[in-house]
Parts: sequence; structure tokens; C-alpha cells
Amino acid sequence: MKKTVTAVAIAAAAILGSIGNAAADNYVLDVDHTNVLFFVNHLGFSTMEGEFDDVQGSFVFDKDDLSKSSVKVTIQAASVDTDVTALDDHLRGPDFFDVKQFPEITFKSRDIEKTGDNMGKITGDLSMHGVTRPVTLDVKFNREGEHPSTKKHVAGFSATASLTRSDFGIVYGTPYVGDQVDIRIEVEGLRQDGM
Repeated sequence: MKKTVTAVAIAAAAILGSIGNAAADNYVLDVDHTNVLFFVNHLGFSTMEGEFDDVQGSFVFDKDDLSKSSVKVTIQAASVDTDVTALDDHLRGPDFFDVKQFPEITFKSRDIEKTGDNMGKITGDLSMHGVTRPVTLDVKFNREGEHPSTKKHVAGFSATASLTRSDFGIVYGTPYVGDQVDIRIEVEGLRQDGM
């Protein structure tokens, strides 16, 4: 009887342990190592680029079952930064982001699927300029593990997407300033232990 109880206890511990190992982990974005960049054709002469300096968010990452993963991100539109002050002021105004009326850009995932080794797609709702549209990100999983300096558990990803700004009611300057906006995202997330 004692052996039976012991065996059951060991089996239960093993099952619970495997469930615990398979559980999804919660992360918050490391704002110092997260970048959202955009690229737009400028009059056919060059590609203009910029980024957003205030990006906050979190994600749930279940590497064994990506369908249980999710992403939420909030960007302060006024943090747009092209390194050109006059252009930044114009982008914040009513011709473009109109940040006084629409201060935040948000993304919330609806579906995450694996497409290959360390590759996936995230489809979600992007809300910008008072309009919400579906957007799909192509994502590459870079690495997960302990940061050598901070000793914190980090997961890193790279992602790309394209969108049409006129779909969000931002039409100023088209077609001379490109309607297609290419996006590149670099993310490091810090695991929230105990959540």
C-alpha cells in the first residue's frame, strides 16, 4: 500500500511538472530594447524612415502551442520620431496621425500560427487614427533564455508587416508620399515570474 501511494505521488508530481513546464509565460516589453520602425516612399526619390519612442505592451508566449499565445501593444502616436523636428510636428498634426484626437495606436492579436522553424504569423486588430483594420505580422523567433548581464529571462522576436495608410483615413500627400507603409519591429520581452 505504501509503495502504491508513493508511486501515485510520483506520477502526480510528474504530471503536474509537465503541465507547469508547458504553461504559457507572461512577458512585458523591454522598452529599451523594443523598436517599431516604419518606412515610406518619399516622392520616388528615397525611402523615409521613422520610429515610435513610446511603445508599451505585453505578450503571452507558449512555445509548445502558439494558439495559446497573445500580444497587446500600445503606442503613443505623439512619440513619432524621424529625427526631423518639422516633419515630426507635421506627422503629429491633423494631416497624418492627428495625435490630439487619436493619441494612441493599439494592436491586439487574434490569431498566432506557426509557419516554419522559428517562424510564425500574428494576425490582429490595428487601431490607428480612429480606424481598426486587420494586420498580419510575419514573425521570427530569435532567442529565449537568461540575459548574460541582467540574469533576467528574455525572449526576442523580429517582425515585419505592410499596411496601406489610406485604409486608416491617412491620405495626405498620396500618391507622392507612399500609401504603403512597411513596418519592422524588434522586440525583447522580460518574463514576469510568478504570474
